[in-house]
Amino acid sequence: MKYLAILTLTCVTINSYALTQPFERTETELRSVKNQAFVAGEKLNYRLFYGPIEAARATLEVKASSKSVKGREILHIIGTGKTKGIWDKVFRVRDTYESYIDKEGIFPWIFIRRVEEGGFVINQDYTFYQHNKEVKTDKNSNRKVKVPANVQDMLSSFYFARTLDFSNAKTDEDFEIETFMDGNVFPLKIRYKGKETVDTKIGKVRCLKFVPILQEGRVFRESHTLTVWLSDDANKIPILASSKLAIGAVKLELLEYENLANPLATVD
Repeated sequence: MKYLAILTLTCVTINSYALTQPFERTETELRSVKNQAFVAGEKLNYRLFYGPIEAARATLEVKASSKSVKGREILHIIGTGKTKGIWDKVFRVRDTYESYIDKEGIFPWIFIRRVEEGGFVINQDYTFYQHNKEVKTDKNSNRKVKVPANVQDMLSSFYFARTLDFSNAKTDEDFEIETFMDGNVFPLKIRYKGKETVDTKIGKVRCLKFVPILQEGRVFRESHTLTVWLSDDANKIPILASSKLAIGAVKLELLEYENLANPLATVD
């Protein structure tokens, strides 16, 4: 059931206090990123299957925010996921991930994680001082962790990846994103595996296929258990994800979408 928790994307209301705190003097110039992939108002609804049984629902949503940091506009990204039916009794999941990202630079200022999975609970509140390349990991402490410039969180990394240009990507080419997870910097790596057309609830969609590259110590290896298909268009939204388990398989499939920035690469 570990994969159910991994693939179930996850919402809780952020305390606006964190965004109103004074930031230190700028030491690193804040970047700008060309983003044509998503806009405020985008909403993606997913269903997750364990074998043939629908086990969970998940939502990814981009909202406008009235907050700003250092005069820069903010987008509020929310991911939620929860089990349903029999799975809600077997392995209850109530997950929420939130990221307040810089609209211009596509990096996070605030990350909040609220996880409840089968009785296991995680609460994380990170404040990113991107201009100082630091992250505050405890809202009740002044302790900060040094991080690379423009480091991402677990949720914002996906949205930043959508801004990347894969038009000239070669099969088995790797893409790496520095991501801050569980108090440490993790080089999130994905490997491009070519193009495929997948048949889903919303119809046939042209896609870019990726597999994650897992880190073991300092050695990276390709994961054959998880595959993700992103739409082969300017949106690059996740259409399908599948993972093989010791017994059975888990599949995450796009069910509905709203307010995409660009036409979806559907096939008639």
